[in-house]
Amino acid sequence: MNETELKREDERLRGDFPIFADKDLVYLDSSATTQKPKRVLDAVRDYYEKSNANPLRGLYRLSVAATEAYENARAVVQKFVNAAAPEEIVFTRNATESLNLVACSWGMNFLRPGDEILVSVMEHHSNLLPWQNAARAAGAALKFVDCAPDGSLTAETFAAALTPRTRLAAVTHVSNVLGVENDLKTFAELCRRNGTILVADGAQSVPHRPVDVRELGVDFLAFSGHKMLAPMGIGVLYGRRELLEKMPPFLYGGEMIESVRRDGATYAPVPHKFEAGTVNAGGAAGLAAAIEYIQSVGFETIQRRENALCALALAEMKKIPHVHVLGSDDPLDHHGILSFTVDGVHPHDIAAICDEAGICVRAGHHCAQPLLEHLGCRSTARASIAFYNTEEDIRRFIACLAGIRKKMGRDGE
Repeated sequence: MNETELKREDERLRGDFPIFADKDLVYLDSSATTQKPKRVLDAVRDYYEKSNANPLRGLYRLSVAATEAYENARAVVQKFVNAAAPEEIVFTRNATESLNLVACSWGMNFLRPGDEILVSVMEHHSNLLPWQNAARAAGAALKFVDCAPDGSLTAETFAAALTPRTRLAAVTHVSNVLGVENDLKTFAELCRRNGTILVADGAQSVPHRPVDVRELGVDFLAFSGHKMLAPMGIGVLYGRRELLEKMPPFLYGGEMIESVRRDGATYAPVPHKFEAGTVNAGGAAGLAAAIEYIQSVGFETIQRRENALCALALAEMKKIPHVHVLGSDDPLDHHGILSFTVDGVHPHDIAAICDEAGICVRAGHHCAQPLLEHLGCRSTARASIAFYNTEEDIRRFIACLAGIRKKMGRDGE
């Protein structure tokens, strides 16, 4: 693609996102949450303007339309991740709730004293804290498997950490700190041979690359809508149907029952027994629109743009002596995520100085404190790239980094 064609593509894609009408905005925090295209905003507004009623509860036409919008979104998600049936898709608020659902409903009912839960050291707190709690409640042991300094976790290392007592393993697909991708397909096969359930965090993978849950062989996969162009407040849990059917409800109340008696209840079939109360139908409509938009752009385009911009950013960051990027030297291992430090400058100050230049980056421990401790640092700044970013965004970011020590009065140190 020549320079003219790339510029046209930049303009076309940026034009889909109303927030970029502010030409001064350089948004490099897409791992935290993505911006929303007009198609998604329109879908949410259209739902509330034309179909708003309580889904699954009314027999009148408006409620039927709301139910159809909600269940259509489930079918869109099912096809997107290639689940075997819509019933394997449970709507939640986000990946965090999805992982808590598995930890509470499966973990607290099927784990036994002496069992082991294996988690990778690179897990987001959302795929760690629920397992700490489940282990305490069940009398199980929580074990960690460490990654190499570049974030890589080999099949040999993972296999060595499995024991006959490992009932469940929790592993991220793509690290939100290092961007490294774990070989879930191989890990799932190792778990299957060992009789171990594999729970995967797909929050950083599903928005950026094709994810086929049946090809991967995972038992559960969690992801968030807001990290893939959809509204906040809608998330997904994929679970193998035979596992979901054995699990008790996570929340109790309206719409997750078939019948209620004074002495008990009969619960609705999956997935509805896990979706208590009034559901987020508007968010589901927005998620379906986000998936359709992603498919219209195409993962080939998304990955080409993100890989090229990540390679440019990493190459330029390496030229700045006081900037240090965590993880691999290969940009393809980062999947658009670059966590870094600047000599003598606190990550919070990095974020503040970038903000003064109209550049949004993250600062802190990124909800992955055990990983940062394993790597020998307390906190970092993080730039995370999406396909709607441009080379101009990266060049403005690099220029800011190059001058950051001078701005802090640290040039002579």
